[in-house]
Amino acid sequence: KDTTPPKFLKSNIDTSRVNVPTSTRELRLYFDEYINLKETNKNLIISPPIKKIKKIIPSNLANKYISITWDEDLQENTTYNFNFGNAIVDNNEGNVLPYFNFAFSTGKELDNLYISGTITDALLIPGKPSKHGIVVGLYADSADFKQKPNYIAKADEDGYFELNYLSKGKYSIIAFEDENENSVYDAGKEKVGFLKDKIDLSQNLSGLKMKIYPSEKNIRYKETTPVSGGMLMVFEGNPKKVEVKSISNELTDYQVTHAEKSDSVMVWVGKQNALNNRTLTPLKISYNADGKEDTISVSYKTNEKDELTLANSKGGQLPPEKDFVITANMALKEINPALWALKSDSISQKFEARISEKNPKEIIISSDFKAGKKYSLSIPKGSVQGYYFQNPKAYIFNFEADKAENYGSLTLKIENQPKSYFWIQLIDSEGNIKYAQYTNKNEIRFMSLDPATYYARILVDNNGNKYWDKANFSEQKFAEEAFVFEKKLEVRK
Repeated sequence: KDTTPPKFLKSNIDTSRVNVPTSTRELRLYFDEYINLKETNKNLIISPPIKKIKKIIPSNLANKYISITWDEDLQENTTYNFNFGNAIVDNNEGNVLPYFNFAFSTGKELDNLYISGTITDALLIPGKPSKHGIVVGLYADSADFKQKPNYIAKADEDGYFELNYLSKGKYSIIAFEDENENSVYDAGKEKVGFLKDKIDLSQNLSGLKMKIYPSEKNIRYKETTPVSGGMLMVFEGNPKKVEVKSISNELTDYQVTHAEKSDSVMVWVGKQNALNNRTLTPLKISYNADGKEDTISVSYKTNEKDELTLANSKGGQLPPEKDFVITANMALKEINPALWALKSDSISQKFEARISEKNPKEIIISSDFKAGKKYSLSIPKGSVQGYYFQNPKAYIFNFEADKAENYGSLTLKIENQPKSYFWIQLIDSEGNIKYAQYTNKNEIRFMSLDPATYYARILVDNNGNKYWDKANFSEQKFAEEAFVFEKKLEVRK
């Protein structure tokens, strides 16, 4: 079996690769066998970018050469670098010619400085590759960050990158997860890392280490959709405070709920409004989201089928030392647990119930639950109140207090703990949060854990606002600190 990658032979550019005319319109590269280009848009990076690329071949049929043509003059005294990543493969076996580069200069010499280093995702387990390719870019002093960087490279799966054929000068460096593969950082949509100080490049720079973090979205109204009990307004970004007012006579009876730093605002619609369930009524609503104001138009009609419902969303097995949780489909205003009954073996048991401070749709039931015992919670009709609805029927929730032997526990001791409060999270191999605590202690104990493999991650609340703040490149604001520990934590029964 052939395992040899294609071999580069020659190009249409003079062998010295310097003093290339700015009027040049094609680069042609010849190889020793038939080749294909794989995922050209994803792999090929041209630094500095040539905007008016006309054609790239081969595209469908194999060829013994690559041809790239364009419709613009090249810049004077500039070194152009064509980095093909893993695009070049032979036609027979698909052997990759990895990270093939070709450079030429329209000036008297090839720029030959380089920057190399590693990029890691601050929130992923060390060694876990990013879901999307990480791009590293250099911008000149007066560059427009909405355009492609002056120099650009892609990191490999291990996060290693090289920016080659660089000229002397001062540069801003940025790394980002190029999810849409446009070679431009899209704020709020892609993870980002950067250095605040410019790099003064006068000699080669190696061993640079950077991390990328989730980025902060600019606050912007997105959409409003009808849901049970009212309308859901969705924003891009995470506004701290949102005020909503109806400026339509048809909508005067309503309530608004918004959790701080949530992207969702709920407008609960009352029944004393000039609305009906047959036709859509045009409404005008104004909002103020962290100082950003606007008026929107929405159409709404009531739904006679809307009602307040309750559900046990956690399952029939209650882990040890945990409260029982009921979830409603609407925000709750009041409950009357004096009318409820909690029984085990037909014997009534004392309990306390409250609406969750963190989630107004949840009811927390606390009691002395005994392992191995079965429980039944009865909630009669009309004993749970939303803003404009109450439960129209009775509910009975059956569950069992599970045994401690079916779960595990974990104690973590932290050396050099952060000075601020922090979240200690147990995550799975994909970075999904399974358990979390907000604390400032150096010893943390997790109880009643499902047996599994976990990793520990710490997010530091440096400014004490009880929200982990993301990176903001335009404001040159770093994300708050994050640490992920690579050691596996095996939790067994």
